[in-house]
Amino acid sequence: MVPEINYWAVLLATASSMAVGAIWYARNVFGARWARLAKVDMDRPGGSAVLPLVTTLIVSFITAWVLAGASNIAWHFYGGGYLLAALGTAVILWAGFTAARFITHDAFEGRPTSLTVMNIAHELVTILIMAVIIGVWPPAGTV
Repeated sequence: MVPEINYWAVLLATASSMAVGAIWYARNVFGARWARLAKVDMDRPGGSAVLPLVTTLIVSFITAWVLAGASNIAWHFYGGGYLLAALGTAVILWAGFTAARFITHDAFEGRPTSLTVMNIAHELVTILIMAVIIGVWPPAGTV
């Protein structure tokens, strides 16, 4: 079975990821604290954010696409509401893959626990917003 995917919802979810990141890591929100904990100089002269932003855009699209497909499969399997399927799928994928991997890598790299918590919280907010978009805008003909 190939899952049905609403690519407009995936594109909007991708954009939402970029917006959440821009807000979350703004200096006045968590950006200054993140930079201090991650030892990143936000005022480094000549530093370009182009490559990291393009990378983030591509990875965000892949995340939204996988979430849309997995949500559709979960909805077909479990039934019920499409939004609930998307939200449940998002939380399970976040906990089992994103949070677990961040925690493991950060522990081995000796990163501060507060940095790990900040980053996995960002990922949770990001994927939940993606799930809401995907959940309220299911593929045509599915709901």
